[in-house]
Amino acid sequence: MKHVMVLGSTGSIGRQTLDVIRQNDDLDVVSLAAGSNIDLLEEQIREFNPELVCVYSEEKATALRRRLRTNQVKVMTGMEGLITSATLPQGDLLVAAVVGMIGIRPIIEAVKRRKDIALANKETLVTAGHIIMPLAEKMDVKILPVDSEHSAVFQCINGENCSEIEKIILTASGGPFFGKSRAELEKVTLEDTLNHPNWSMGRKITVDSATMVNKGLEVIEAKWLFGVDYEKIQVIVQPQSIIHSMVEFQDGAILAQLGTPDMHLPIQYALCDRKRKGRYGEPLDFTRLSEITFGQPDMETFRGLALAIEAGKIGGSMPTVMNAANERAVELFLQKKISFLTIADIIEEAMQRHTVIKNPEFDAISAIEQEVLAKINETYQGSY
Repeated sequence: MKHVMVLGSTGSIGRQTLDVIRQNDDLDVVSLAAGSNIDLLEEQIREFNPELVCVYSEEKATALRRRLRTNQVKVMTGMEGLITSATLPQGDLLVAAVVGMIGIRPIIEAVKRRKDIALANKETLVTAGHIIMPLAEKMDVKILPVDSEHSAVFQCINGENCSEIEKIILTASGGPFFGKSRAELEKVTLEDTLNHPNWSMGRKITVDSATMVNKGLEVIEAKWLFGVDYEKIQVIVQPQSIIHSMVEFQDGAILAQLGTPDMHLPIQYALCDRKRKGRYGEPLDFTRLSEITFGQPDMETFRGLALAIEAGKIGGSMPTVMNAANERAVELFLQKKISFLTIADIIEEAMQRHTVIKNPEFDAISAIEQEVLAKINETYQGSY
């Protein structure tokens, strides 16, 4: 039996993680953590009977305790609660599915306690890859990718000699705006942006997919996960989201992982430590698939992708600046306070203002994030 801790259990990845656990008798839940959705969290508690839960909001945690008076589960709150949820002695595997930099500290503490990590939190490696990966190696901890693209690469290199990798090819759907001009993007709405053609994801990640910042973050993650230089990572657009990523080896062979756009498979592959288990959804039927097409990402129109890759190549504290600026810009866009194209403008402005710190410790990363957020709030308060 593998005992699983889930941070972000009420989000898209968290809910699908619990779907996987329902279908696998050798997995059980020992802790759950959520931001504020106590209605869904209460349902999850009553179904999975975890030993401990965390609600980040103190007010919501108090309300949940009242609802669970007759239940023995312990309810914690805040960062202390997240860390405790991520480091239970009986826990074997942490599913890190919270969105944002709030997930970094719990992940670091879990690695220190030799918990394997099923990683769906992009910010961890984007801003702290230089901390996490050496620590994971030191503690002999597995970092198991949950993102569909990185899981695809992970599956392609299983059993291969990683020193023979020539290129990692990350595929992107292109989001809802692939092929549109910058002039056309000036008119897009929030509703247009959230209408992803293939994937069902949370609002923040859906916006990141539309700006293609998401793919830039994945390039940085791939650098840390697979130990390759940026020059060996290529992004191509694959609009049908059938090929989830590919790996080219030095002899010219290219391995690809294909499937329907469904996150259950990569989640299960990570939770079950690369064992092939039950199927989710409809199988990919090649007799009904009319085409698989490819395209080049437009780096000038989708400047967020180019900026994210640039931040990764600069390294040090620059990815933290880029990521924090993107997080706040997306929040402003979701609140309809800025336009779609302003997201990239905010990222670029933040990067231009910053003086890079080469190897920032966690406290420095947190301080830089707060400085970036404060400056953006000051500049864009009451805008649009």
